[in-house]
Amino acid sequence: MRKKFIWFSILVPISIVGISFLWKSALFLFILVGPLVAIGWIDILQNKQTIRRNFPVIGNGRYLAELIRPEINQYFIESNWDGMPFSREKRSIVYQRAKGQLDTIPFGTQADVYATDYEWINHSLTPKVPSKEAPRILIGGKDCKQKYSASIFNISAMSYGSLSKNAVLALNRGAKMGGFYHNTGEGGISPYHLKPGGDLVWQVGTGYFGCRDADGSFSLEEFHKRATLPNVKMIEIKLSQGAKPGHGGILPAKKLTEEIIAIRGVVPGKDVISPPAHTTFSTPVGLLEFVAKLRENSGGKPTGFKLCLGRKREFMSIVKAMLETRILPDFITVDGAEGGTGAAPLEFSNSVGTPLNEGLVFVHNALTGAGLRDEIKLIVAGKITTGFNIATKIALGADLCNSARGMMFALGCIQALRCNANTCPTGVATQDPELVAGLDPTNKAVRVANFQKATVHSLLEVIAAAGLSHPKELYPRYIQRRVSPMTVKSFAEIYFSVEPGSFLKNVLPDAYARAWKEANPHQF
Repeated sequence: MRKKFIWFSILVPISIVGISFLWKSALFLFILVGPLVAIGWIDILQNKQTIRRNFPVIGNGRYLAELIRPEINQYFIESNWDGMPFSREKRSIVYQRAKGQLDTIPFGTQADVYATDYEWINHSLTPKVPSKEAPRILIGGKDCKQKYSASIFNISAMSYGSLSKNAVLALNRGAKMGGFYHNTGEGGISPYHLKPGGDLVWQVGTGYFGCRDADGSFSLEEFHKRATLPNVKMIEIKLSQGAKPGHGGILPAKKLTEEIIAIRGVVPGKDVISPPAHTTFSTPVGLLEFVAKLRENSGGKPTGFKLCLGRKREFMSIVKAMLETRILPDFITVDGAEGGTGAAPLEFSNSVGTPLNEGLVFVHNALTGAGLRDEIKLIVAGKITTGFNIATKIALGADLCNSARGMMFALGCIQALRCNANTCPTGVATQDPELVAGLDPTNKAVRVANFQKATVHSLLEVIAAAGLSHPKELYPRYIQRRVSPMTVKSFAEIYFSVEPGSFLKNVLPDAYARAWKEANPHQF
């Protein structure tokens, strides 16, 4: 669109001048076209609004609609996004925080407080003054030589290839500015992850991109080269992801560039679909031995794995393998089935995998019952964009949170739902060089850092209002949910909790007993 406008802005005025020699009224055409040309060039030269930069003149329509919100723009957004997985209010709050704008709202609660899924935290009549120090969480167990102090809120896994190079540059630069980490996603470590110097969590998926041989199998030598880079702070083995658990990652062929082909070591012209399962191991014990191998060959950096909870017996098998081998991951990332930002089959997005709250509670309880919870940090991801979202996950047992779509919104994503079509209008999820060029990494990096900082601050304000001094003081009883028009329950009443070490004494609730009994550390 931008190239077309540039040609338009050059050729049309020249044509009008030529016509003016033959037709005196050509001046009228120049008066009509001139302002449009001027607006278009202003749009192209500015770097704050990608839509205007990529779609000069016509892109202004979006921002004009915002000026008369909520009467028109709210109706437009809600009528087009009704039933979509993210509310207008949450998108709006991300945009405002990313831009450093006022993020308060008028006219009271905009949520339906009588809806059966409405959640809130009870405040205290003796609230605390919010802490000015953002909490940090130290990750690393007994076998870790390079423990890492992580922010409580970070960038979740999104690969270069799925995202554009400018989007990756902006995310990593924002992470550097704000002191939080950036998960690479399974697509490997690109130059755009490394150049800004932000902290990285390198995700190793079933395709072993960036650490594979020519036949696609895992290469320890290639892994060591990248895992020992100073930017890489932690290693995450991806078993499954919320968007499509049990299905390999998908990168459409139309998004493959020569650079991405080289980074991933794949064949051009074909969709890149990762295997659904790892080929390096096939048992719970094998998984933990792989954890130990990667930790050792990264120089002792924190190493863990990520999964969307599926069959409970299989996770219990991993827990039993931990007890048998005494090989413990430094962290486990629990991805909710409601998460995901890229391409996924409809059935997998909507109907496969365990939602985040239920998955988190089960994993937390399984580790607690086995007496392992204090030695392993829990990271969670899945539609987390607000301070209250973070508070609810910590109350259920998480230590820290990741966000993917929230960070994409901070980059300027408008949920055009073209991530898999290579036509993302904001330059976030495309490899089209024309669209990518519209996203300015320097400007968007500031927005990413702003959003993360404001969200952590909102978390601290929320817990202070509840009379708490630190997120670690949050418990399930503090969070309330309306479960029917006339019934409210706390998370402590909704979600079951187990006693530390109770599984080792053969004291298990019915919801866990069968899975524990059937679990086998030598077989998934």
